Amino acid sequence: MNGTGNTILVTGGTSGIGLGLALRLHKAGNKIIIAGRRQALLDQIVAEHPGIDSVLLDVCDPQSIQRNSEALATRHPNLNVLINNAGIMHWEDLTDSEYLGTAEDTVTTNLLGTIRMVYAFIPQLLKQPSATIVNVSSALAFVPLPATPTYSATKAAVHSFTQSLRVQLEASPIEVIELAPPGVRTTLLGQENDEHAMPLDEFLDELFELLETSPTPRELIVERAKPLRFAEASGSHEEVLNMLAGYKPPAE
Repeated sequence: MNGTGNTILVTGGTSGIGLGLALRLHKAGNKIIIAGRRQALLDQIVAEHPGIDSVLLDVCDPQSIQRNSEALATRHPNLNVLINNAGIMHWEDLTDSEYLGTAEDTVTTNLLGTIRMVYAFIPQLLKQPSATIVNVSSALAFVPLPATPTYSATKAAVHSFTQSLRVQLEASPIEVIELAPPGVRTTLLGQENDEHAMPLDEFLDELFELLETSPTPRELIVERAKPLRFAEASGSHEEVLNMLAGYKPPAE
């Protein structure tokens, strides 16, 4: 992936890792389009950062995805990078049927949202001389956090889907990259003040060092994510799983 001169669409671009990526990529000389569900927040970010564009897009809504893919093909015909970052993460108690809706929403957003975005935007990306799809999974794709079972499962599925996507697009101009962050201090799961989570700027600093590597790694894994990513290979999977099992939802 080229570091500059791209036209990049970032889903979930109004907060956390998505916004952090968007601002840094904008500063590096890329045309950025942030996508999100809250028009007022999109307008605020665009006003504060001249040159950034925005689209009102809900990855849970297939019609919203299709409308935006058609509109952006006209509005930004040079769009050549798709970053599938939008996602949700919630605690779940699998013994309580009230959480079934939470699980279904998580699958729709994290997994179906990513898949639908890929299907919708591949036609435009294939027209570019060089293009990139970045799917954001998680270190929890490799060892689940038992207190967030469906989130972990969707990210494992995103990892698998991304591997297959890479193979199918091998002969095309589209490069496929997976970004698997560790816990980062964002509003996702209320981790903004979690001392166990990685500070956002620190994460972005290390991530952009990886992005500057040539060729760009197929998987973007910062050091803090490596114990989970390589737990199976190192034989520590059960140990890491048991450690994560001790991470419980805060008492209400």
